[in-house]
Amino acid sequence: MSRRIGQTSRRELLKTAGAVAAFTVVPRHVLGGQGQTPPSEKLNVAGIGAGGRGGDDINEIAKQANIIALCDVDLRPKHREQTTIPRFPDAKVYQDFRKMFDEMDKQIDAVIVGTPDHTHAVIAMAAIKRGKHVYCEKPLAHSVGEVRALMKAAKEHNVVTQLGNQGHSFDTIRMFCEWIWDGAVGNVHTIHCGCSANNSALYQLSRLGEKEEVPAGLDWDLWLGPAQGRPYHSFYLPGRWRSWVPFGNGTIGDWTCHVVDPVFWALDLGAPKSVQAQVEDYDPKTQGDSFPRRDIITFEFPANGKRGPITLVWHSGYERIPVPKELEPERVSKAAITTGAYVYGDKGVIMYGSHGAGGVRIIPETAMQAYQRPPQKLPRVKNHHDDWLRAIREGRKAGSDFSYGGPLTEIAMLGVIALKMPGTKLEWDGPNARFTNSEEANRHVNPPYRQGWSL
Repeated sequence: MSRRIGQTSRRELLKTAGAVAAFTVVPRHVLGGQGQTPPSEKLNVAGIGAGGRGGDDINEIAKQANIIALCDVDLRPKHREQTTIPRFPDAKVYQDFRKMFDEMDKQIDAVIVGTPDHTHAVIAMAAIKRGKHVYCEKPLAHSVGEVRALMKAAKEHNVVTQLGNQGHSFDTIRMFCEWIWDGAVGNVHTIHCGCSANNSALYQLSRLGEKEEVPAGLDWDLWLGPAQGRPYHSFYLPGRWRSWVPFGNGTIGDWTCHVVDPVFWALDLGAPKSVQAQVEDYDPKTQGDSFPRRDIITFEFPANGKRGPITLVWHSGYERIPVPKELEPERVSKAAITTGAYVYGDKGVIMYGSHGAGGVRIIPETAMQAYQRPPQKLPRVKNHHDDWLRAIREGRKAGSDFSYGGPLTEIAMLGVIALKMPGTKLEWDGPNARFTNSEEANRHVNPPYRQGWSL
């Protein structure tokens, strides 16, 4: 089992450039040799999930690397034209990532995983076991068990990884950390955060009995991957899978890795000790195939080092983030955040949006103007994709590698479990990855795969 982030302060490790040398990874291409890319050439990268966010990642990484293979289970002509496939005519196109690995293993240095959440882990694990560096879109996985397995494998295979929470490479998140460490608002005790996106398909539950013919060009069985089998329906894809529990992780899964990232880093949050969900007009026993339209999820984090305990309250969908009294009344209608966080200390409040603590400022404005900003302590980076590629070339860890992005993702996965048992305060034992007061909740920590699939 991987060590918890809270046991060694990542903040302290990143405060000095010299600490980077401690993260020594010897990438495959640096070693050269037969079938491997020499240091003087670009990395050979394969993209799995060629459209949507995965397509954006491919386009960015293509600025510095060779895209030699593209894989997507949905090769319907209309969908194919909307992916990156037409842009890279020299890349070999596959529908099954396993076949791609079998045929092009020795040619591929690194892999981008930009598929629906429920297939992140099986694809990333297949790449890691073959010694490929991995950039995986957020959230890292679909369960706590998958997160732990990927963290362990990445460490064992000595590959360079990066979670796709691109705001982690912004200047603003570094500035936020520096302000918190400088004591800008004193000792932080409470965080109210969230996102107003409504990833709920409750209105479509009555249609689950409908049957539609699988369109030509879509491999539905492969799209399902490790998820339990069910008939195809057009309301799952493309893009709408996020609202369905077997495939996505709702709003909290979609946005935690962006919104919680700044406080997770600055406050070295680690794992929560408890989580509890509140919902309205939602019964997981009859509506559990989708997510509620609104929810509040409360996490309690224990004291860590010099800081005290922290309560983090997540607000999703129609449940908006409460506005602090410190925000000037005349600014509320225009400045109140719908995606982001208010961070409360015993000496003030900091607010920020998403991604990467965008728009970070102390409130009210008079407090912001009076604050003497500290000198920079954290190095700035060009961007998230560049950070990953440089980390591979330099033999170091990327900024949001799986040892950081994994525990961050776990917060979202615990929130998803809490939504299955609203009203129950679940006590979490992070080191042993189990709930101490609910065997029902423990069944969701590492749910079984469909027959024929495994990590």
